[in-house]
Parts: sequence; structure tokens; C-alpha cells
Amino acid sequence: MTSAKLSILDRSSNRVGKSDAQALRDTVRFAQQAEALGYHRFWVSEHHSVPGVAGSAPTVLAAAIAAATSTIRVGTGGVMLPNHQPLVVAEQFGVLESLYPGRIDMGLGRSVGFTDGVRRALGRDKDAAEDFEAQVRDLLGYFVGGHDGVHAYPAEGLRIPAFILATGAGADIAADLGLPVVVGGPKVGPTVARYRERSANPYVVVAVNVAVAETSEQAKRLLLPEAWSMVYSRTHGVFPPLQPVESIDMSPRERERLERGLQGQIYGTEDEVIEALEQLPEADELLITLSTFDRDEMLDSYARLINAVTRAGRTAGSVPAR
Repeated sequence: MTSAKLSILDRSSNRVGKSDAQALRDTVRFAQQAEALGYHRFWVSEHHSVPGVAGSAPTVLAAAIAAATSTIRVGTGGVMLPNHQPLVVAEQFGVLESLYPGRIDMGLGRSVGFTDGVRRALGRDKDAAEDFEAQVRDLLGYFVGGHDGVHAYPAEGLRIPAFILATGAGADIAADLGLPVVVGGPKVGPTVARYRERSANPYVVVAVNVAVAETSEQAKRLLLPEAWSMVYSRTHGVFPPLQPVESIDMSPRERERLERGLQGQIYGTEDEVIEALEQLPEADELLITLSTFDRDEMLDSYARLINAVTRAGRTAGSVPAR
């Protein structure tokens, strides 16, 4: 695992007292910092009607990030394809790749809007994800040639790496299409095994929340703001901006839910985190997420992580870029 490449997924989470505009500017600055640290990719996500998350238009944000950086790969984790027409997505990535050749990734997910209101606003229904494989095939087809006389310029003829964000059957789609898969969550082991068995050319990216600090307790505290926001969203129906740990007030039941939410997340000192990473399923790449209130502490965690993995993997070989 210590020979795997390290990449970042950032959701542009908002902080209490900060604007959405500041959250987006912070994401662009964070990408510059990630590039300086030596991370391989920097991906942004798609969320709709979530008050604590400013990242709603990943291809637009990816363009700003690519313009502000020079070497790190930039992409989406992901564009939720059922929310969009494949032609439009192909055109958007064609523009990105044309402007920043050789640096753009196309991460694709199959989720639709989480509520009836969001789905109506997007012009989709909750069954839209059932056509995901056909949508991916249509999208990839636009990079090869037209459909019924329709061409996706400037995408046609470009080679942009496509990744499938998958659980369960989604991994089968990635395997059948010969695409890399991005897997996270409690069933990552069985999903990765199933994908590797089915794919002729497997490439596995394991997505995981990781926090690194001087002590294990300090690292755990880094995870609390987002974990608390998730608990709050499940009890109040709203995902709030991140707040300092000191201002979080939890009932015993909420504390129990928070502790359950931390299960599966990795935190600790550098040595403890390296040991935990080695227990993950075999991966070609790790996609790291950490959202906490203090951005300086967040950056320090990412710096500690890449330094620790680099030291641990110096004699472990390297994985070719994808």
C-alpha cells in the first residue's frame, strides 16, 4: 500500500463564518498546496442544494484549479452522470482537456439528486441511475465519434482518463468497460476483489478519510467537525458548515452516532496511519479526504501523510501513472 500514489478529493466544505465564495477560493489554494506537497491528483465533487458544501459544479471548479496549477492532475470525483446529458459532459471535458492537455481526469458517479425537489430541479427521477452504463457508453462514444450526426467538439479524438466511482454493480460496469474504479466505504474489500476478478486491466483507487497529527487524539479531533456535520444532517435534514470542535455540543445519542461514523476512517500518528493503510485492500492509488474546521491543521495532516507514505515506500517500488 505504501507504493500507491496519493491523491486528494476536496468537497469545498464551508466553515462557520465563511462564505461559499471563500470555500471555493480555499479549494483552489488548497490544490496549489497539494501540488507543492507532491500529490498526484486533485479532484472535486458534485453536490446540489447542500448548504455546507459549495462544490456544486465540478467541471467549472476544475477549470479554475487547472488554471491555478501546473503539474498536478485535476478532475472530478465525480460528475454525477445521471444528472447530465452525456453530450454536455463530453463537451465540458473536451474544453478542459483542450485548455490543459494531459492533466484532466473524468471521474463519473451514478448518484442522482438526494431529494425529490433536487431531482425535479435537475429534470431527473430517482430511477435515472438505472441507465448509468448506457450513459457512460454514450459519453465515451463522443470522444471516438458522433452519434446520429451529433459531434461533441472539442472532445472528439481526445483521450481523457475516465474513472467509475462505484459500489456493488458499479464496479462491474467499470470492469466491463475496462475502466479504473474508485471504491470506498465498508464493503471496499469485496468490491475490489470482485472488480479485479472481472477486469482484464484493473486499476483500483481506494477512497478513504485520513487524519494525521502528532498524537492519535489530535488526529481524531481533526475528523470531528465533518463527522458532527454528518450526524447533524441525519437528525435535522441539513448538512451544516463545519465548526470548531470546541463549539460542538452533542447529546449522548449523538455522540454514539458520531463514534459509529468514525468507524472505517483512519487517524493517528504517522506510524499508526501507515499501519492502518497497510490493512486496506490492494490499491494502485489512494484518494484521500479530510475536511476539518482549521485549514492549517488540515494542510499539516496532508503534509504528514505524504511524508510518511514516501518514507515507508522508498523501497517498495512505485506505481505507473494512469
